[in-house]
Amino acid sequence: MILFVTHPEVVIDPAVPVPEWPLSEVGRGRMEAFAKILAGGPTPVVAVWSSGEQKARDGAEIVAGRLGLTARVEPDLHENDRAATGYVAPPEFWEIVEQFFARPYESVRGWETAAHAQARIVAAVGRVAAAQTAPGLVVIVSHGGVGRLLMAHLQGVAIGQEDRPAHPGGGCWIAIRREGLTVQGGWRNVEDYGR
Repeated sequence: MILFVTHPEVVIDPAVPVPEWPLSEVGRGRMEAFAKILAGGPTPVVAVWSSGEQKARDGAEIVAGRLGLTARVEPDLHENDRAATGYVAPPEFWEIVEQFFARPYESVRGWETAAHAQARIVAAVGRVAAAQTAPGLVVIVSHGGVGRLLMAHLQGVAIGQEDRPAHPGGGCWIAIRREGLTVQGGWRNVEDYGR
């Protein structure tokens, strides 16, 4: 199985490029609790992957460190490319996000299209699945936006019609069967893993 995890809360700093934002203390605490649950679980974790963005790497390193593994980076697991705008403060940011999901084949404000980001994230998860042959769990720490796009693909629904992560701050997971990449249930919070 693959656990696709959306990174939890981050330190928002408009002066720092978004891909360089680290996890906040709250986000780190949530990932540490998740790592502890994984370490005590019945199914061993055999690999930990993340995007190259700092917040995802932070989460992956917390999990891998707890389990005695080395986190690996798959660059195409990154969030949808928003470099054209850089940081945009709420509520304007959420208005752009709505347009991003509502018009998946159009570039909204210069952002990567949702359709392109979806194809990229699905291919990246497929590569991670193919790279792991040992039985056990593979943990991928990535992002909420591309997580939604992945879920739309897995559920076989149009972009924007997919189930959404349960926690507004991130820190949610879905289970995906490695063979055939089929989703096993809906989004759950990291605190609920194993329950």
